Amino acid sequence: MLDDSLEPVSSRITISDGIYFQLRSALITGRFDPGQALTIASLAKSFQTSHMPVREALRRLGAENALEIASNGSACVPTVSVERLDDICRARVALEGLATEIAAGNIQADEIEAVELHMAEHEASSASGNVYDMLLKNRDFHFAIYRASRSEVLVQLIDSLWLRYGPYMRMLSSYIAPRMGTGLHQPFSNHHQAIVDALRRRDGTAAREHMIADITGTQMLLRELCRSEAA
Repeated sequence: MLDDSLEPVSSRITISDGIYFQLRSALITGRFDPGQALTIASLAKSFQTSHMPVREALRRLGAENALEIASNGSACVPTVSVERLDDICRARVALEGLATEIAAGNIQADEIEAVELHMAEHEASSASGNVYDMLLKNRDFHFAIYRASRSEVLVQLIDSLWLRYGPYMRMLSSYIAPRMGTGLHQPFSNHHQAIVDALRRRDGTAAREHMIADITGTQMLLRELCRSEAA
Protein backbone atom coordinates (compact mmCIF):
# COMPACT_ATOMS: atom_id res chain seq x y z
CA MET A 1 0.00 0.00 0.00
CA LEU A 2 1.47 3.35 -1.06
CA ASP A 3 1.23 6.43 1.11
CA ASP A 4 -1.93 8.49 0.58
CA SER A 5 0.04 11.74 0.91
CA LEU A 6 1.25 11.35 -2.70
CA GLU A 7 -0.59 13.76 -4.99
CA PRO A 8 -0.91 14.40 -8.72
CA VAL A 9 1.97 16.56 -9.92
CA SER A 10 1.49 20.20 -10.93
CA SER A 11 2.39 21.13 -14.50
CA ARG A 12 4.33 24.17 -13.22
CA ILE A 13 7.38 21.96 -12.69
CA THR A 14 8.53 18.99 -14.70
CA ILE A 15 6.60 15.85 -13.85
CA SER A 16 9.78 13.96 -13.00
CA ASP A 17 10.92 16.74 -10.65
CA GLY A 18 7.53 16.81 -8.95
CA ILE A 19 7.59 13.06 -8.36
CA TYR A 20 11.18 13.24 -7.15
CA PHE A 21 10.50 16.00 -4.61
CA GLN A 22 7.35 14.34 -3.26
CA LEU A 23 9.06 10.97 -2.88
CA ARG A 24 12.11 12.61 -1.34
CA SER A 25 9.98 14.40 1.25
CA ALA A 26 8.04 11.22 1.98
CA LEU A 27 11.28 9.28 2.50
CA ILE A 28 12.81 11.93 4.79
CA THR A 29 9.73 12.03 7.02
CA GLY A 30 9.50 8.24 7.25
CA ARG A 31 6.34 7.60 5.28
CA PHE A 32 7.64 4.34 3.79
CA ASP A 33 8.52 1.17 5.67
CA PRO A 34 12.10 -0.15 5.67
CA GLY A 35 12.36 -2.72 2.90
CA GLN A 36 9.13 -1.54 1.22
CA ALA A 37 9.00 -2.09 -2.54
CA LEU A 38 8.05 0.89 -4.73
CA THR A 39 7.04 -0.30 -8.17
CA ILE A 40 6.98 1.97 -11.17
CA ALA A 41 3.44 0.94 -12.08
CA SER A 42 1.98 1.61 -8.63
CA LEU A 43 3.74 4.96 -8.33
CA ALA A 44 2.62 6.01 -11.82
CA LYS A 45 -0.95 5.22 -10.77
CA SER A 46 -0.61 7.27 -7.55
CA PHE A 47 0.89 10.24 -9.38
CA GLN A 48 -1.48 9.85 -12.36
CA THR A 49 1.36 9.92 -14.83
CA SER A 50 3.28 7.66 -17.20
CA HIS A 51 6.09 5.31 -16.21
CA MET A 52 8.95 7.37 -17.63
CA PRO A 53 9.01 10.28 -15.12
CA VAL A 54 8.59 7.82 -12.24
CA ARG A 55 11.55 5.79 -13.48
CA GLU A 56 13.68 8.94 -13.71
CA ALA A 57 12.70 10.08 -10.18
CA LEU A 58 13.55 6.66 -8.76
CA ARG A 59 16.88 6.69 -10.56
CA ARG A 60 17.76 10.04 -8.96
CA LEU A 61 16.83 8.78 -5.50
CA GLY A 62 18.88 5.65 -6.10
CA ALA A 63 21.88 7.80 -6.99
CA GLU A 64 21.47 9.51 -3.59
CA ASN A 65 21.40 6.11 -1.85
CA ALA A 66 17.88 6.83 -0.62
CA LEU A 67 16.53 3.81 -2.51
CA GLU A 68 17.92 0.53 -3.76
CA ILE A 69 17.12 0.13 -7.46
CA ALA A 70 16.35 -3.27 -8.99
CA SER A 71 17.34 -4.31 -12.52
CA ASN A 72 13.76 -3.68 -13.76
CA GLY A 73 13.87 -0.08 -12.51
CA SER A 74 11.63 -0.60 -9.50
CA ALA A 75 12.93 0.40 -6.09
CA CYS A 76 13.09 -0.69 -2.49
CA VAL A 77 13.46 1.37 0.68
CA PRO A 78 16.71 0.31 2.40
CA THR A 79 16.40 -2.02 5.36
CA VAL A 80 17.53 -0.96 8.82
CA SER A 81 20.39 -2.22 10.96
CA VAL A 82 22.30 -1.01 14.00
CA GLU A 83 25.50 -0.89 11.92
CA ARG A 84 23.96 1.32 9.24
CA LEU A 85 22.30 3.52 11.85
CA ASP A 86 25.59 4.06 13.68
CA ASP A 87 27.37 4.85 10.41
CA ILE A 88 24.83 7.53 9.48
CA CYS A 89 24.73 9.00 12.98
CA ARG A 90 28.52 9.18 13.17
CA ALA A 91 28.45 11.39 10.08
CA ARG A 92 25.46 13.37 11.39
CA VAL A 93 27.25 14.12 14.66
CA ALA A 94 30.32 15.37 12.81
CA LEU A 95 28.53 17.52 10.23
CA GLU A 96 25.54 18.76 12.21
CA GLY A 97 27.67 19.49 15.24
CA LEU A 98 30.04 21.55 13.10
CA ALA A 99 27.21 23.40 11.33
CA THR A 100 25.64 24.28 14.68
CA GLU A 101 28.92 25.54 16.11
CA ILE A 102 29.50 27.74 13.06
CA ALA A 103 25.88 28.94 13.16
CA ALA A 104 26.38 30.23 16.71
CA GLY A 105 28.89 32.74 15.37
CA ASN A 106 26.86 33.78 12.32
CA ILE A 107 23.21 33.64 13.30
CA GLN A 108 21.24 36.91 13.25
CA ALA A 109 18.50 37.98 15.65
CA ASP A 110 15.71 37.37 13.15
CA GLU A 111 17.09 33.90 12.45
CA ILE A 112 17.08 33.04 16.16
CA GLU A 113 13.45 34.17 16.27
CA ALA A 114 12.69 31.85 13.34
CA VAL A 115 14.42 28.95 15.13
CA GLU A 116 12.36 29.66 18.25
CA LEU A 117 9.19 29.72 16.18
CA HIS A 118 10.03 26.30 14.72
CA MET A 119 10.70 25.05 18.25
CA ALA A 120 7.28 26.31 19.39
CA GLU A 121 5.60 24.72 16.36
CA HIS A 122 7.35 21.44 17.15
CA GLU A 123 5.99 21.60 20.70
CA ALA A 124 2.49 22.37 19.43
CA SER A 125 2.53 19.48 16.97
CA SER A 126 3.70 17.17 19.74
CA ALA A 127 0.71 18.22 21.82
CA SER A 128 -1.66 17.78 18.87
CA GLY A 129 -0.71 14.13 18.39
CA ASN A 130 0.25 14.52 14.70
CA VAL A 131 3.49 12.57 14.53
CA TYR A 132 4.35 13.41 10.91
CA ASP A 133 3.77 17.12 11.47
CA MET A 134 5.96 16.89 14.56
CA LEU A 135 8.78 15.32 12.53
CA LEU A 136 8.44 17.98 9.84
CA LYS A 137 8.63 20.76 12.45
CA ASN A 138 11.68 19.06 13.94
CA ARG A 139 13.33 19.15 10.53
CA ASP A 140 12.43 22.83 10.12
CA PHE A 141 14.05 23.57 13.50
CA HIS A 142 17.27 21.77 12.64
CA PHE A 143 17.72 23.16 9.15
CA ALA A 144 16.99 26.74 10.22
CA ILE A 145 20.09 26.38 12.41
CA TYR A 146 22.21 24.65 9.78
CA ARG A 147 21.40 27.30 7.16
CA ALA A 148 22.55 29.95 9.62
CA SER A 149 26.05 28.47 9.32
CA ARG A 150 26.17 30.03 5.84
CA SER A 151 27.79 26.81 4.61
CA GLU A 152 26.07 25.57 1.47
CA VAL A 153 28.27 22.47 1.43
CA LEU A 154 27.41 21.45 4.99
CA VAL A 155 23.69 21.97 4.46
CA GLN A 156 23.73 19.85 1.29
CA LEU A 157 25.66 17.04 2.96
CA ILE A 158 23.38 17.08 6.02
CA ASP A 159 20.30 17.01 3.79
CA SER A 160 21.71 13.92 2.06
CA LEU A 161 22.24 12.22 5.43
CA TRP A 162 18.67 12.97 6.51
CA LEU A 163 17.44 11.37 3.29
CA ARG A 164 19.38 8.19 4.07
CA TYR A 165 18.02 8.35 7.62
CA GLY A 166 14.44 8.03 6.32
CA PRO A 167 13.87 4.34 7.13
CA TYR A 168 14.82 5.05 10.75
CA MET A 169 12.36 7.95 10.85
CA ARG A 170 9.69 5.43 9.89
CA MET A 171 10.67 3.27 12.85
CA LEU A 172 10.67 6.35 15.07
CA SER A 173 7.25 7.56 13.93
CA SER A 174 5.75 4.09 14.41
CA TYR A 175 7.13 4.00 17.95
CA ILE A 176 6.14 7.57 18.85
CA ALA A 177 2.62 7.64 17.35
CA PRO A 178 0.90 5.51 20.03
CA ARG A 179 2.88 7.29 22.76
CA MET A 180 2.10 10.90 21.84
CA GLY A 181 1.07 12.86 24.89
CA THR A 182 3.10 10.70 27.29
CA GLY A 183 6.01 13.14 27.51
CA LEU A 184 8.27 10.92 25.40
CA HIS A 185 9.42 13.94 23.40
CA GLN A 186 10.37 16.03 26.45
CA PRO A 187 14.10 15.17 26.58
CA PHE A 188 14.42 16.22 22.94
CA SER A 189 12.48 19.42 23.59
CA ASN A 190 14.92 20.14 26.41
CA HIS A 191 17.82 19.72 23.99
CA HIS A 192 16.15 22.12 21.56
CA GLN A 193 15.75 24.77 24.25
CA ALA A 194 19.36 24.33 25.33
CA ILE A 195 20.52 24.74 21.72
CA VAL A 196 18.53 27.97 21.35
CA ASP A 197 19.89 29.32 24.64
CA ALA A 198 23.44 28.57 23.49
CA LEU A 199 22.82 30.26 20.13
CA ARG A 200 21.55 33.36 21.92
CA ARG A 201 24.78 33.45 23.97
CA ARG A 202 26.77 32.74 20.78
CA ASP A 203 28.30 29.81 22.61
CA GLY A 204 29.28 27.53 19.74
CA THR A 205 30.75 24.80 21.94
CA ALA A 206 27.59 24.44 24.03
CA ALA A 207 25.34 24.62 20.97
CA ARG A 208 27.34 21.85 19.33
CA GLU A 209 27.26 19.65 22.46
CA HIS A 210 23.49 19.95 22.82
CA MET A 211 22.94 19.25 19.12
CA ILE A 212 25.06 16.11 19.40
CA ALA A 213 23.09 15.06 22.49
CA ASP A 214 19.87 15.52 20.52
CA ILE A 215 21.14 13.28 17.70
CA THR A 216 22.64 10.58 19.92
CA GLY A 217 19.58 10.48 22.17
CA THR A 218 17.44 9.48 19.19
CA GLN A 219 20.17 7.12 18.02
CA MET A 220 20.09 5.20 21.31
CA LEU A 221 16.32 4.76 21.07
CA LEU A 222 16.59 3.60 17.46
CA ARG A 223 19.34 1.13 18.31
CA GLU A 224 16.94 -0.60 20.70
CA LEU A 225 14.19 -0.59 18.07
CA CYS A 226 16.58 -2.09 15.49
CA ARG A 227 17.57 -4.83 17.89
CA SER A 228 13.94 -5.58 18.74
CA GLU A 229 13.04 -5.85 15.06
CA ALA A 230 16.01 -8.12 14.37
CA ALA A 231 14.99 -10.38 17.28
